[in-house]
Amino acid sequence: MLTTTTVVVGGGHCGLAMSRRLAEKSIDHVVLERGEVAHSWRTQRWDSLRLLTPNWMTRLPGYAYSGDDPDGYLTAAQTAQFIADYAKESAAPVRENTAVLSVQPTEHGYLVHTDQDTWHARTVVAASGATAVPHVPPLRSAVPAGITSLTPAQYRNPDDVPDGGVLVVGASASGIQIAEELHRSGRPVTLAVGEHVRMPRTYRGKDVLWWMDASGLFGERYDAVDDPIRVRALPSMQLVGSPEGRTVDLNALSRLGVRLAGRLAGIRDGVAQFSGSLANVCALADLKLGRLLDTFDRWAAETGIDGIEAPERYAPTVVPAAVPLTLDLRTGGIRTILWATGFRPDLSWIDAPVFDRKGRADHDGGVTASPGLYLIGMPFLRRRNSTLIDGAAEDAADLSDHLAGFLAGARGASDD
Repeated sequence: MLTTTTVVVGGGHCGLAMSRRLAEKSIDHVVLERGEVAHSWRTQRWDSLRLLTPNWMTRLPGYAYSGDDPDGYLTAAQTAQFIADYAKESAAPVRENTAVLSVQPTEHGYLVHTDQDTWHARTVVAASGATAVPHVPPLRSAVPAGITSLTPAQYRNPDDVPDGGVLVVGASASGIQIAEELHRSGRPVTLAVGEHVRMPRTYRGKDVLWWMDASGLFGERYDAVDDPIRVRALPSMQLVGSPEGRTVDLNALSRLGVRLAGRLAGIRDGVAQFSGSLANVCALADLKLGRLLDTFDRWAAETGIDGIEAPERYAPTVVPAAVPLTLDLRTGGIRTILWATGFRPDLSWIDAPVFDRKGRADHDGGVTASPGLYLIGMPFLRRRNSTLIDGAAEDAADLSDHLAGFLAGARGASDD
């Protein structure tokens, strides 16, 4: 059996940020990664994907983007390389191709069983992230035979998709990007739209995420909001990282010819059934966007910032007069369904009492009820930007402080 003070599970940006913070505190640790460093960026991203955050936001503890295009957006391959370079630069103690099978509490820490060996550690940090597995609703089982089902983790480019119509389910970041790409490839696309977060790519001459960062919204803490569970469940922003800085929202997709429908509510006898609430969902997204822009404008006025353009507002989302409520999937018009219905963490390897009755990991800003067991990389873990590369540094700093305090307390107790 191997021993160390801390096992970090996951060699992505969160795990490496945590490793850097632990190294700064001289805490002995190892990072266990099931594949290569940045495994998911290498294996579960479509070809045209780019980061939603501009390059200047691509920064980790002691390391940041240093290229000549700070306002651009890294491709998936470039992101994987950035993370791999960070692992080398920080000399992170990563053991690649080591899958964690289980983590079990013991009297003095945890046993971490892998497909290679077993570790004993006083503390464990689960850094496998919030997007480990695609979330596909159970109604997928009702899809008629002969229709191809894909998730964004399986999709690579339009050549992977059969000719013919495509139903894209979900209108957050992944859904709108893939819907646009498939439509431009010549396939008729229907987009099923549920709750979404409408967002322009730029506002008043600056990237909208500059506003989120500079105004302090990204740094808002989980313990400063009324309902962190609700906020953690919000869909991702409707953004596309493109060299042109394009805004791709429902209006842009409608102009291209993408057909909009309401939320996919069910499939019965081969017929897809859509909610009739599309107009209300779009109106709510428009209202929230207006409130967000109001927040930016107030902050700009209070700080007296120079060099920005005048305030603006965007046209409401145009909802078609005839929104389909059903779509017969048996006629051959739809050949593929793309389930852009989000991702979920996979923490099934944790054998500790840290889950609520719905199977969700229960934590207080990444600190679980199992002493010495931590989470990082979850939505709004400690701040609004917790799942972004740019959010890992501060979260890792907070959690490593807590972890160091826990170790000090444990050592003090053992000395009594």
